[in-house]
Amino acid sequence: MNHFIRNRSFRSVFSLNRAVWKWVFPSSISRGFSDLSDSWKSTAGLVRCPANDVPLSPITFLERTAKVYRDTTSVVYGSVSFTWEETYNRCLRLASAMTQLGISPGQVVATLAPNIPAMYELHFATPMAGAVLCTLNTRHDSSMLAVLLRHSEAKIIFVDTQLFEVANEAIQLLGQADSQPPKLVLIHDSEYASSPTSLSSNVYEYETLIASGSCEFEARNPRSEWDPVSINYTSGTTSMPKGVVYSHRGAYLNSLATVLLAGMGSMPVYLWTCPMFHCNGWCLTWGVAAQGGTNICLRKVSPKAIFEQIALHKVTHLAAAPTVLNMIVNSPECDRRPLPNTVVVLTGGSPPPPQVFTKVEQMGFQICHLYGLTETYGPGTYCTWKPMWDCLPCDERSKIRVRQGVRHVGLHDVDVIDPKTMVGVPADGKTVGEIMFRGNTVMSGYLKNKKATEEAFKGGWFHSGDAGVKHPDHYIEVKDRLKDVIISGGENISSVEVETVLFGHPAVVEAAVVGRPDDHWGETPCAFVALKEGSNVTAQQLIEYCRHRLPHYMAPRSIVFQDLPKTSTGKVQKFILRDRAKAMGSLS
Repeated sequence: MNHFIRNRSFRSVFSLNRAVWKWVFPSSISRGFSDLSDSWKSTAGLVRCPANDVPLSPITFLERTAKVYRDTTSVVYGSVSFTWEETYNRCLRLASAMTQLGISPGQVVATLAPNIPAMYELHFATPMAGAVLCTLNTRHDSSMLAVLLRHSEAKIIFVDTQLFEVANEAIQLLGQADSQPPKLVLIHDSEYASSPTSLSSNVYEYETLIASGSCEFEARNPRSEWDPVSINYTSGTTSMPKGVVYSHRGAYLNSLATVLLAGMGSMPVYLWTCPMFHCNGWCLTWGVAAQGGTNICLRKVSPKAIFEQIALHKVTHLAAAPTVLNMIVNSPECDRRPLPNTVVVLTGGSPPPPQVFTKVEQMGFQICHLYGLTETYGPGTYCTWKPMWDCLPCDERSKIRVRQGVRHVGLHDVDVIDPKTMVGVPADGKTVGEIMFRGNTVMSGYLKNKKATEEAFKGGWFHSGDAGVKHPDHYIEVKDRLKDVIISGGENISSVEVETVLFGHPAVVEAAVVGRPDDHWGETPCAFVALKEGSNVTAQQLIEYCRHRLPHYMAPRSIVFQDLPKTSTGKVQKFILRDRAKAMGSLS
């Protein structure tokens, strides 16, 4: 713990003082570390030395795989492909080139790119240079990018050709604000024709930069496994994004935990449908390397492209938000192809409707339902499937499948807790509490935000902000975001339950429910609904449909037909919908 606090590069990024960590780790836990140290020293013949104590880091996955799977294909992107030995050498050269550009240990390197080979390589090259990777959301505008670049103090930003203009505008905004802009490295894409017509002399080119580096470069391994490896800004579904900091230790452990729960054996073929900028691709940027797998990169996600890549490369695994699964099940027949083999789909994010899971499985996919947050390195729990459930009726299987399940092997504990008393709720499947996490795959903290870090770790648990229940078998189930629970006439209404019913209507493709202010009831459910192409249904018909399947107070009182605003990871931006519902005024 002391080494964690003392580490210089860690302190330069976090700017957190010792008092913060004393608060996060209460005195009882601090005594536990001290007692362990004393016990270790008092046992004759035991030593802690380089032979048995090496910092955990995901960059070691690449070093091993480059030897074990040296001639195996590592990355495929259109007509471009590399072997693991080539990927390792390219990452060494890139790390070397970064140091030549002045990158020092602990400094931040940003990226703005889709799922292309360069984005994958930067997940290894950046920490190999001793730097901290900050993957930025490709859907941010220039103003937001400028804010995040300033906040992270990024020294270099690697930018995809398609995103050059927005990145360049962000850099100009930084210059106008008298902030030191990062150096810009442009990633040309042979599969994407468009390129900037003119570049200033201070813009570097990705492949040229790699060529300038040395494959004899010695990777800068972390001094401590608690050193930061990456910064992931939250998607901003409710407010200004926060910089979530991952450590080498947490990334190492969550990579292996995710590989295990996904059932990834040796040499899987993984299709990149989940953005690498989101939780570092749920840590599978590193996890696929650990298994010597092949990464199939995909710039733009569409059902047609997914089916084509599966057929072409015999994909074994992919990850996707429920929104992407919804796109797949509603895709036209002309876009689909028969699956050459069973494809495991890792899915998580917003609570999924059971109907979508059922339809995806009927198409031949195998669902692996995960749950977590940016603050838990992505996946933190898994709905572990038990053979005894196979004989249950389809509806009952679907209800179990959508539960968020139990903690994975990298976490110490997950529980549903009353946030006021900090006592676990009964395992009755009814009592609602807040889902909380504790363990080695929980973030180190929020970058430069002491108050938010303290609040998140209050009581020695990470507070997810998700309302959930705990079933008798201790599987947890998310009922709603705490802030999304609708209180109508004193009754709590789960927006997720109402959305699940709406998804059951054959004309509905997407639905989101929020509270609409009401002078009499306080709030009433307001549903925003997107219909399937060619479908026709009225608001009153949908309301009646819900009333036949829900208590009347839970049924929507108003329906709005429109496309739903989403983040780049497929989560519905309910804060936008709440504002729209508020502007509609009271029904009473």
